[in-house]
Amino acid sequence: MAVLQMQKICICGLKRDRKAILELLQAAGVMEITQEASEDGVFRKTDTLESRQIFDRNAATADHALEVLQEYVPEESSLFSGLAGKPLADAERFRNVKENSEAVLEDANQILALQKQISELHASVVRLQTEAEGLTPWLQLDIPLKCGETGKTSVLLGTIGGEINREQLYAAVAERAPGLERMDLEVISSGPDQTCIAAVCIKEDAEQLEEALRTMGFARPAKSIDAIPADYVRDLERQAEKLREEAAATENRLRAHENSRENLRLLSDYYRVRAQKYAVLSELLQSEKTFVMTGFVPAREVKGLEEKLSSRFDVSFEVSEVPEDEEAPVLLSNGSFSSAAEGITASFGLPAKGEIDPTAIMSVCYVFFFGLMLSDAAYGLIIFLACFWAIKKFPRMETNLRKSLKLFMYCGLSTLFWGVMFGGYFGDAVDIVSRTWFGRQITIPALWFVPLNNPMRLLIFSLLFGVIHLFLGLGIKGYMLLRDGKIMDFICDVVLWYMLLLGLILMLIPSSLFAPMLQMQVTFPAAVNAAAKWGAIIGAVGIVLMSARDKKNPVLRIALGAYDLYGISSWLSDALSYSRLLALGLATGVIASVINQMGSMIGTGIIGTVLFIVIFCFGHMFNLAINLLGAYVHTCRLQYVEFFGKFYEGGGKAFEPFVRSTKYVEIKED
Repeated sequence: MAVLQMQKICICGLKRDRKAILELLQAAGVMEITQEASEDGVFRKTDTLESRQIFDRNAATADHALEVLQEYVPEESSLFSGLAGKPLADAERFRNVKENSEAVLEDANQILALQKQISELHASVVRLQTEAEGLTPWLQLDIPLKCGETGKTSVLLGTIGGEINREQLYAAVAERAPGLERMDLEVISSGPDQTCIAAVCIKEDAEQLEEALRTMGFARPAKSIDAIPADYVRDLERQAEKLREEAAATENRLRAHENSRENLRLLSDYYRVRAQKYAVLSELLQSEKTFVMTGFVPAREVKGLEEKLSSRFDVSFEVSEVPEDEEAPVLLSNGSFSSAAEGITASFGLPAKGEIDPTAIMSVCYVFFFGLMLSDAAYGLIIFLACFWAIKKFPRMETNLRKSLKLFMYCGLSTLFWGVMFGGYFGDAVDIVSRTWFGRQITIPALWFVPLNNPMRLLIFSLLFGVIHLFLGLGIKGYMLLRDGKIMDFICDVVLWYMLLLGLILMLIPSSLFAPMLQMQVTFPAAVNAAAKWGAIIGAVGIVLMSARDKKNPVLRIALGAYDLYGISSWLSDALSYSRLLALGLATGVIASVINQMGSMIGTGIIGTVLFIVIFCFGHMFNLAINLLGAYVHTCRLQYVEFFGKFYEGGGKAFEPFVRSTKYVEIKED
């Protein structure tokens, strides 16, 4: 349970060494670089924007080339490949790609050029197909579309909207131009949308015939060709086939670059790392021959970093404590168990200056409550084994994901424990299977009690665990006040609330309100009753008088104190929130029992057994998934709202060291 102590360091070195020093710092990954000083007549910043843009563009080129390879030469991956993390790349190979970066980049550009060529070929094929489809209605025409006339006749080719046959066409023309007789009208094709026609008449009548046709919606073809449509379409198909063959050959040439995939990944990360280095370089203050940088380093890493720098470079390395008026970045440090829950704390907010890291205590409470909510031994064993297998199978898993799986692994053990205590093994699967298929009911007894048979008992213990959790949060607040020497605040804001709350609890337990819940009448000795009564009175009066102790006006002070005392209602609502432990615990068992009952209703024959197995597997898979999500969400809520609300605000800034932030691989150091 600790926030690592940070120290400020200032490094002054020779300008010729600045890139090498930055590479060392980037590889070490223990320093968050800041720049507090401003430019003056001696020290100035260097503009590296153009170089960074080049590096970003080259990294993007490599990324795009990898996407193209994945499209044309898909890389096989397993269902669990997302758990594997980044592979470890040999430093020698990384240096080799660095030295041959221009050649690898040219390889990436060739891949993109081939992909562009393939796209253009496919676009040309589509264009030819579209053109051929546009000529489909004219395939029965045995003269070129561009044929306009012969020696004595004119040819009119075009379309009319709607569907019409030859007789209707003649009738329509006769109606509009009764004097026309020397003509021949043919319907080439007809459909619901349009009718393609060919009309032949003597040249003297061409204008009159076209005018008559235009009144019917006649329009010339959008594209006229000097060939018979059927011949022209066949020629288009031959061209399209040649383009397809060329595209296939180009795709084969592109697939030949499959072995470049690893180099492209290294190239992308190389340029990405360089861009990060140049981004920091642009913030450094540099004179003609020197440079200066400042930053934060965890105290335990300072000595090692100083030795690395001093052994290789001529540098000035100054260390100082973080000033009181400055807030250092936060880096949590916990043991193997508690570190698994650091993500839960970080999701709420890292500790602000002066706050303690609550992860160690919170992690125990989190695992405890999670298991109590899920509370099925079989489910717990499944969760534990699945997380344990994933952690061992994929040692290079991303750090935050590994922590999350470790947390769920511990939660699985907690669920297994509470399942054994409550006698839940896939709900009541043992009872139903033994009774239905073997004619004799076998029950694995609960080591404590069965919540479905005694829900009020679980409710009482849920509220008890909740009160302990809340008091623990208040106790941490008291510890922080004592640590800071705020004795009066400790008494007024912690001790008085303990007196009031404990007094009220001890007064309520023997009352008729709790007797039905406890299923027994509790009687305390008179001395305990008197102590509870006076403790509550003293606590309440003290809160009214001392909560607003910084106010001089007595009326305002008492009014604010009374308002603070009204906060007792929030304590009641917080305590009742822990009834969700009962609700989710019962939900898991009830749904599991319903699934088992549904599966066993079909019968004991072969079909019934098979259907039972199917219903059992899918039903319990659903129950585990939905209640796993519910346990995660509601356990987080108990920590964030009820527990943290008593002592913790968060708001600290995360420690962001200057590291090699890669996308594809991790670089193995020599």
